[in-house]
Amino acid sequence: MTTRQHPPRSPVLAVWLIVAGIIGWFAAFELTLERLKLLADPNATAACDISLLVQCGANLQSPQGSVFGFPNPILGLTAWMAPVVVGAALLAGARFARWFWLVFGLGVTAALGFVIWLISQSIYVLGTLCPWCMVTWSVTIPTFFAVAVHLLRIGALGRSDRVRRIGDALAPWVPLMAILAFAVVGLLAQLRLNWIAEF
Repeated sequence: MTTRQHPPRSPVLAVWLIVAGIIGWFAAFELTLERLKLLADPNATAACDISLLVQCGANLQSPQGSVFGFPNPILGLTAWMAPVVVGAALLAGARFARWFWLVFGLGVTAALGFVIWLISQSIYVLGTLCPWCMVTWSVTIPTFFAVAVHLLRIGALGRSDRVRRIGDALAPWVPLMAILAFAVVGLLAQLRLNWIAEF
């Protein structure tokens, strides 16, 4: 039995989507500029190449850097506009249908899956930590948790009050979820690359 008549409004989520979208888009923009620079001059050094471990060049010029046949940052330039638009619409008072939230949640989940794969490739295959890539990771991961919890709270993943209560209970823990995820990535990178020794 469902008693909640209207989904809860979440201005915090709306603001986060806008902020995350802008940060993610800027990271993609910087990576796109670096890729264009390397295309124009293969012998050039990317501005984000700090050391053998901390660099963007190896990632951008690798097969993993162009998974779909074009540089990955171009995907980011388009995809990061979606959270900005959704966040702005939420702040303006928009209410989306359940199917919209499911599609949006699917897109965010796909983004997380792609980021997890890129993290694994960066740490275990390329042996590098790309600064702008890590900026993208740092906003994708909490965005996934925030959107997943919101889907529970509004009943998009189940219309019962129990599901919504679970979402309400998890909402304050989203920052901790993200921090723990960052800690796991940092630990994996340390065990594989010993990145702390670089600083």
